[in-house]
Amino acid sequence: MMVPLSENALAVLQRRYLKKNRRGNPAETPEALFKRVARAVAAADARFDPQANVKKTEQAFYSLMTSLSFLPNSPTLMNAGRRLGQLAACFVLPVEDSIDSIFETLRHTAIIHKSGGGTGFSFSRVRPENDVVMSTRGVSSGPISFMTVFDVATETVKQGGTRRGANMGILRVDHPDIEAFIRSKTDLVKLNNFNISVALTSAFMKALDADKDYELINPRNRKVIKRVSAKAIFQQIVQAAWSSGEPGVIFLDRINQANPTPALGEIEATNPCGEQPLLPYESCNLGSINLALMVTRGKLDRTKLKHCVHLAVHFLDNVIAVNKYPLRQIATMTKQTRKIGLGVMGFADMLIKLGIPYNSKAAVRRAEQIMAFISREARRASSRLAKKRGNFLAYKGSIFDDPKTPFMRNATTTTVAPTGTISIIAGCSSGVEPLFAVVFERRVLDGQSLLEIHPVFEQLAKTEGFYSDNLIEEIARSGSIQGIAGIPKKIKRLFVTAHDIAPEWHIQIQAAFQKHTDNAVSKTVNFPPDATVDDVDRAYRLAYEMGCKGITIYRYGSRGRQVLNLGSARAQEAAIVPRTRPVRTKGVTERINTGCGKLYVTINEDNQGICEVFAQMGKTGGCASSQIEAAGRLISLALRSGVKVEAILKQLTGIRCPSPIWQNGGMVLSCPDAISQVIKHYLNIDAGAPAAMMGACPDCGSTLEHDGGCLVCRSCGFSKCS
Repeated sequence: MMVPLSENALAVLQRRYLKKNRRGNPAETPEALFKRVARAVAAADARFDPQANVKKTEQAFYSLMTSLSFLPNSPTLMNAGRRLGQLAACFVLPVEDSIDSIFETLRHTAIIHKSGGGTGFSFSRVRPENDVVMSTRGVSSGPISFMTVFDVATETVKQGGTRRGANMGILRVDHPDIEAFIRSKTDLVKLNNFNISVALTSAFMKALDADKDYELINPRNRKVIKRVSAKAIFQQIVQAAWSSGEPGVIFLDRINQANPTPALGEIEATNPCGEQPLLPYESCNLGSINLALMVTRGKLDRTKLKHCVHLAVHFLDNVIAVNKYPLRQIATMTKQTRKIGLGVMGFADMLIKLGIPYNSKAAVRRAEQIMAFISREARRASSRLAKKRGNFLAYKGSIFDDPKTPFMRNATTTTVAPTGTISIIAGCSSGVEPLFAVVFERRVLDGQSLLEIHPVFEQLAKTEGFYSDNLIEEIARSGSIQGIAGIPKKIKRLFVTAHDIAPEWHIQIQAAFQKHTDNAVSKTVNFPPDATVDDVDRAYRLAYEMGCKGITIYRYGSRGRQVLNLGSARAQEAAIVPRTRPVRTKGVTERINTGCGKLYVTINEDNQGICEVFAQMGKTGGCASSQIEAAGRLISLALRSGVKVEAILKQLTGIRCPSPIWQNGGMVLSCPDAISQVIKHYLNIDAGAPAAMMGACPDCGSTLEHDGGCLVCRSCGFSKCS
């Protein structure tokens, strides 16, 4: 059976998922991958029933995946049936207020990242900066300093892995260091391996609503440090999110109101994208149903959807049984609750097939209806499994411990997670997000770029007679069709993209899915470049009022280097003639250490300012020398073309290579980063000033897309959160 994969999906599978031989070439086909996964996961049936027809289950799982109706999270696709065998994506680890606990957790984090998982932490138990440490008669460095240690460790571990480690750092809003935490990612060079979220409590939200003060409490002794204005703290959160996209917020008490096993403790943290709240040492495996394939002849096929839900729950419960857990504590805790997270992808595509605009009341109703159906059927499937296999171990004292629900296999069954990479494989829109673009540019392996067109739009354009190559080129400039003449209004209304939609609609869709989701919903709320701080303020408050468990926002263009580029490169070309290099210049040469050796950077000026930068590496040659020379030439060309030096620095700062190095208390991440540091030193620019977030995919160079609170490359499948 041939899997109906697009060229892009096949490229992503070959690059990231298929087994490789010693030369790094694919050693299995996509069909063999799905067969490997189906066989490994179906094998769990025999553990619960020696008479089980494992072959039948294997075929059912294989058909479910090869039809692209359902795909599990990436670690399952990568590792099922292989030696590593670690199949879960989400983990939460405890961080207690002691050096022993912190560094034990750091060790466990490295093990999880090496196995392909992402980790979440609450640093709320760590005593604040400058608090007393009795054992050493010293003072505490505070939670943010330890987050930095975790960040550097993640950077180190990921150099040798096939999947990059990702972290979520959470701090309660009543922690004394909350203001420093809110500011911690406004310098975009720091904590690049962390997403951060503020845990907002009900008490804080009440104080905010009443414009009153609230208490900051030292977690070491539970004493009140001081009272501060809830409004002032909230404004700091909103301002930071407006300028950089972080921090997000989670509504902690609301999450714990839905905690299915309160007897095991309170939930303090989530996975890296925020949609999976977990207890310490819990893990969760996720999977998503492709809603785009649940439409038959213009109507939702509930029979097909029900079949997929029941089979997917069976699949995900089996994963818990066959998973090779990275730590004994995680195996124990996970089997106590057996949490699974069945979610969706292709929601925007489904709406298009149903003729429903994303930003409409009809879409909100459909979101709530479809998630209610999935949730109901997922719990029925879990109950049916429990009758055969038994309840999850912590059932006693759980929210299900009731005569009305005597059987429940899984403490949670539903999660709406980001699906950036698996939705590329499935060929559908990501998660519950709107379309990224109707037409976008994709970079292919030989450096060429191709225009990808939404297939339904292309079909309609040809059927209704308004298709042309010039039209496609025009759409590619922004990705949107809203301002383009010659396209029928009904088509424009249907094919709206993330930036065509008001933030309120994003939140309403998220809230509609949240009503019937056990865990949480990962979604990015997009804002236009001219959105105000007050706009973000209203969105955060609206998310709380509508019952969301958290919110992540992104204002287009808010980072120093644009993370999401909608326009095609061809449409953005401009003729700029650089000024001529003068015969005589003056300047300096500075030496800086890099992970590859000593780099000598020369900066020259003419009467208009810096006009030339070039660099040489000690004793190196070949590609390294030529690449450094090329970087210098391009920087010089940009300077003489009138590009501001600050803009150039934003492009260079933060670029990473496999060999970062410490120098003078800071990190030199790569040769380009070193060049930027020398330029800053020459111009007396603060090296700690806000720097840029990478806008290009570090693997293939294509642009990154904000997706479900994460960054994803639709060309090669890179994901910052996995």
